[in-house]
Parts: sequence; C-alpha cells; structure tokens
Amino acid sequence: MSIATEADMVAAAFAERCAEQEELLLSPLAARSYPALRTRAEADCSLRTPFQRDRDRIVHSKAFRRLTHKTQVFVAPRGDHYRTRLTHTLEVTSISRTVARALRLNEDLVEAIGLGHDLGHPPFGHIGEEVLDDCLKERFGRDFRHFEHSLRIVEHLERDGAGLNLTEQVRDGIAHHSSRTPPPRTLEGSIVRVIDRVAYINHDIDDAVRAGLLSERELPDEPIAVLGASGSARIDALVHDMVEHSQRAGEIVQGPLAGPAMAELRGFMFERVYLGPAVRAEHAKIAAVVRRLFEHFVEHPELLPRGPGEAVPSGEEELAERVTDYLAGMTDRYCIRQYTELQVPRAFAR
Repeated sequence: MSIATEADMVAAAFAERCAEQEELLLSPLAARSYPALRTRAEADCSLRTPFQRDRDRIVHSKAFRRLTHKTQVFVAPRGDHYRTRLTHTLEVTSISRTVARALRLNEDLVEAIGLGHDLGHPPFGHIGEEVLDDCLKERFGRDFRHFEHSLRIVEHLERDGAGLNLTEQVRDGIAHHSSRTPPPRTLEGSIVRVIDRVAYINHDIDDAVRAGLLSERELPDEPIAVLGASGSARIDALVHDMVEHSQRAGEIVQGPLAGPAMAELRGFMFERVYLGPAVRAEHAKIAAVVRRLFEHFVEHPELLPRGPGEAVPSGEEELAERVTDYLAGMTDRYCIRQYTELQVPRAFAR
C-alpha cells in the first residue's frame, strides 16, 4: 500500500471521527464543528475541522501579521517586552482555550475567535480608534468601531476583496467580542468576550508598572485582596472563578466577588493609565497624525491604493469606506511614515 493511499484513508475518516469524538467528549452546550456554516459553500478540508481551517486562514492573513506593529497601550515603547496588539491576541487566545477545555467546549472555535477578534484595530490602540471615529463622524456622519471593522476585514477585505469565508460561529464571535455589542450566540464566543478583558487588564498593569506609570503598591486594595497580588495570580483566580460559576450556571459568567473586583480594577486602569496623563499626553500628537492623513486622503482619493480593476472612489459612501480601510489597516510605523512623507521635506525626513 502506497503512502498516498494510507493518507487518503486517514482523510476519508477524519470528519466522521471528529464528529464522533465531539459527541463523546464535548458538553451538550458546546458548538459542534460540523456542518460548516459558511456564506459560500465549499468542500471541507479532509484533515482539519472547519474551525481549525478558519484559524489557519486568520493566522495566514495580512491583517493578522500587521498586529505585531500595532499598539496595545504604549505607543512605540522603548523596550522589547511591552505588549503589542499581536501579543494581546495570543494571550487572549491561550487563556480562552484553557477555559474552553475545562468546560468541555469547542477549543478550535475559541481559538479562531480569539485570533481574529482584534484584526480591525487601527494604529495607536484605543486612542487611534477614538480619533478615527471622530473624523468619520464629523466628515461622513458614520462611526468606527474596531469590532465591526474586524468583521469587515474577514468578510470583505482579505484575499483582495474576496474575504476569508469564515464560518458563521467565528464571524459572530469576532463581531460580538466587545461589551458594546449584544452577546455572542455561542458559549465559545462568550469566553473570548470576557477573557479579552481579563487579559488586557492584567497585562496592561504589568506594562504600566514596567513603564513606571504605576507601582504595584498603588493598585486598589480590595480587588487585589480578592484576585491576588500578581498578574499570574489574578488571571488564575479569574479563570478558576469563571470555570466554576459557568459550569453551574450553564452560561459564561463570573462570580459575585471576582466580577466586581475585575470591574473595579478596570476602572482604576482607565483612570490612571488608559485615560491617564502619560497616555493622554500623546493623544494630541496621535490625533494630529491620524487627522492629517484622514483629511489628505479624503481630499485626494486618487492617492488611495486600488486593487485590480478598482476605480477611484466616486461617491461619499465608497470614499468613507476606502479611507477607513486604508487608515485602519496601517501599522503604527507605517502611519508615522506616511505622515512624515506628507509633512516633512524629504531632505529632513531621514
């Protein structure tokens, strides 16, 4: 028997074997991998579940690679150990898989949602999102929300406009990972929604302490007493709390002590770090960069990159979309380079 024939035999039984294992091992509340619910029907991969395939499409996307040069909190930090949007994404995904496994939910679905949830973040973190939203409201009367743009990327922008054709469950989890949206339709999506906060609150504390914006002694006493003195202890406590209370509730929930403690810690971080003086000191600079580029490309739509056969945007709606797609897709360093080329004479831009 040839090697090719042996491989074919494994592939032929793969989907059936995975479906049988899920019925045996997963909770009745878990999302099932089959059948694949895609906008455009396509044959399944013979060695990956539909959610594994979605994961791979996200990891191989251009938008995912750009996350390594997008700000989490600190813009262009002078150090190699600060989080970026990519490391945040990986931390969310890793913790979410731990929760999913403990609750016997679908780890492949959680992984795909976790890896794709922040693809739509613009440069310069939440400040960049805020400035781009203001620009769009003032000029076009429309909003910018990174979770909506994440969905637009996977549905319309990747693969030269064809999109990734992800499954319905993954797209739903990406679109509803923010607390500003209705909850996801799957428990797996709900895990990522909560763990997103668990991860960023704790790793942003770590980065703020490293940057000298906080000392651990300044953290509020009550939530630290409940959750623990170190980032790893707090994450461990929050994960155990979520698993135990969710198992009993049949939905993804936090306990009566851990949930409020995390909310208090998040409020503290918004006051002292996210909206604090050190980060806000950069706000005006970031706003100047994003606004100048926004105005420039609105005034000169012929300079916007075009795909094969794509014309210069003609109507207001198309112009708003194209400018948004271009600016939101930029990394921090590419955005700064574009601004420098626009504003600084070439002789001085070295």
